[in-house]
Amino acid sequence: MTIGRRQVLAMLAAGQITTDEADRLITALDSLDQPAGALEHVAPRPVAPRYLRVVVDMHQDAASPIKVNVRVPLQVLRAGVKLASLIPPQAQEQVNNALRQRGVPFDLTHVRPENLDQFIDRLTDLSVAVDQKQNDLKIKVFCE
Repeated sequence: MTIGRRQVLAMLAAGQITTDEADRLITALDSLDQPAGALEHVAPRPVAPRYLRVVVDMHQDAASPIKVNVRVPLQVLRAGVKLASLIPPQAQEQVNNALRQRGVPFDLTHVRPENLDQFIDRLTDLSVAVDQKQNDLKIKVFCE
């Protein structure tokens, strides 16, 4: 076992990186050990997003501009899915009803970790930009 692999496994054991990140690092270390000709055929993996970013910039009057910059770790979504799986079925139905009453059509019973991973993979392509000149309002939602 190389020193690089040991370091990656130590970081994983310490909770500093996820298993997916450890896998990518070990794969990258393995590719460094391959001959130069083999590297030409390897396609680079897209980097998975780690944060959902919301930026709002509004200038209604020059005296008090409104600026919002929110960076939400996508690990919060993963933790939420794990917590949702701990909710008893009777309580899940009550939560679903409360969400529907408030206009949020969301069903906790359909949330699964594998669905969440697919959702997060799709977020790499997400980019929303709103530019309203009338109120000098700019909103951007993207992943990084």
